[in-house]
Amino acid sequence: MSEGHAGFVLPLLRPGMWVLDVGCGAAVNTLSIGTAAHPIHVLGFDRDAGSVVAAHRAARHAAVRTVDFAVALARALPLPSGCADVVFAHGLLADEPDQAAVLTEFSRVLRPGGTLALSTPDWSRVRLRPHTANVDAALRGWQLLRRRAGADPYAGRRVDDRVRRAGFREVRSRTRHLADYDYRQLARDVEAELAGAVRTDDGIVDQQLASAARSAWMWVRGGPGDVSRCWVETLAVR
Repeated sequence: MSEGHAGFVLPLLRPGMWVLDVGCGAAVNTLSIGTAAHPIHVLGFDRDAGSVVAAHRAARHAAVRTVDFAVALARALPLPSGCADVVFAHGLLADEPDQAAVLTEFSRVLRPGGTLALSTPDWSRVRLRPHTANVDAALRGWQLLRRRAGADPYAGRRVDDRVRRAGFREVRSRTRHLADYDYRQLARDVEAELAGAVRTDDGIVDQQLASAARSAWMWVRGGPGDVSRCWVETLAVR
């Protein structure tokens, strides 16, 4: 089974561990964790009920019986304190407006000596080829849009400091660039998000986003390319 983005945490897993995958999505990472040791107990949480349904379906299809899933917010997990040996989260912090609250919750559910494992994007270090003026303008507009929504496209830059502030120790990180996003699909996704946000609820056109949307339109209609996203993989001890 593919490691997904959980490869850096798999060597730490031991039989009998309780592991949480918070923000599990459709369970690609959860399933790789659930087959890394035996026996192991893995709980995947996601705030989106549709993702949890898809995760259950994926586990049944793969015949992985060591995993279970539930709908929950990352900052309010329905678990007792000190119950988990490992908390893993891929991409989650970049979408959380209150990262401190999420990290505090992770600290609460981890046992003393437990491991925090985070994979966090830093879009300031994305590698794109070709990286044209239109690509650059579209991404700047998209990142502005994400920040307005409370997300943090550059969360990987600051993840170590935020983990330390939350009281974790032995914080260590490495940076990896992964070709995990299709270049043309990224262009289409950026164009769609910008196009949907150009007009405010009052019908006023946001000129900055409109300009970025035009650049994204040009990007989509350009040729093929390559993209490697920057991921900061962080391990820390509770």
